Amino acid sequence: MATKKIAKQKLLTLVCAATVTICSSAAQAADVVIGVPNWPSVRATAHVLKIALEQNLGLEVELQNGTNPVIFEAMDSGSIHVHPEVWLPNQDNLKKLYVDGKQTVKMNPNSVSGEQAMCVTKGTAERTGIVELSDLTNPEIAKQFDTDNDGLGEIWIGAPGWASTTIEKIRAKSYGYDNTMSLKEMDETLALAEVDNAVAQDKNIAFFCYSPHHMFAQYELVVLKEPPHDASNWLIVQPSATPGWLERSTAGVAWDSAALHINYAASLETDQPEAAAMLSKVVLDTDIVSTMTYALVVEKQDPAEFAAKWIEENSEAVDSWLQ
Repeated sequence: MATKKIAKQKLLTLVCAATVTICSSAAQAADVVIGVPNWPSVRATAHVLKIALEQNLGLEVELQNGTNPVIFEAMDSGSIHVHPEVWLPNQDNLKKLYVDGKQTVKMNPNSVSGEQAMCVTKGTAERTGIVELSDLTNPEIAKQFDTDNDGLGEIWIGAPGWASTTIEKIRAKSYGYDNTMSLKEMDETLALAEVDNAVAQDKNIAFFCYSPHHMFAQYELVVLKEPPHDASNWLIVQPSATPGWLERSTAGVAWDSAALHINYAASLETDQPEAAAMLSKVVLDTDIVSTMTYALVVEKQDPAEFAAKWIEENSEAVDSWLQ
């Protein structure tokens, strides 16, 4: 058994190096490693899963930061075991590769409903008269979002590395406001700090918004109107070294509703079957995830303490995951 564990740790070290993931020795030795991408709701869900696995199954569980592609590659190899919040259709390409194709990753069939769009604050809508996303193609409206006097407005389209950020580039091109607005990519924490400042100073701001998220409880937001989602007008070509992916893509309609799923390494079914069984049965919803996120981000509650309290107060729900 000791020899097997040492061999596993060596393999994990090689995989971590190959995926450029910073894996601590503690994470390598853990029974279950949960990957954590860089948005608020996934961090909340990750902590709840961690405490649930530890308290109910007696497992050693570690959290490991990583991007979506790195976490999927690591689930494929077994160095990371869980992705707490895979957004579909955003991560369709990864699902097709690892869940449908290689079948090295399993997807919990229960989903949390999500929505994605572009928002402005209520004050921004009242000052500018903006109603629809396509209004940003109007230079007179766009210039009301110009904070650096370069003749273009600014709009936050997401964080680097998010699949949605790539799609928002396509949407900006499809609608045409890439000609009137600078498309800003930055970490979400910095972007929401800009929203805070805009609200405090009665300034105009437009930004990518999604639920479940605490922003809808924290701010008065207006979702910009769009034509309803139409699959025939939604063609996403993944970025590549080959020029032309953006030109070949189109997405000039609203996002389709999203489905958020827990994914986990198929290897868990052999290595930690009780953990795999629990992960396949977890059920959450939009209100639960939004409440969790609000507690961690806005109320600044300690993630581990909040997760332990939530599990205690929702023992019946957690018990259903273990049946």
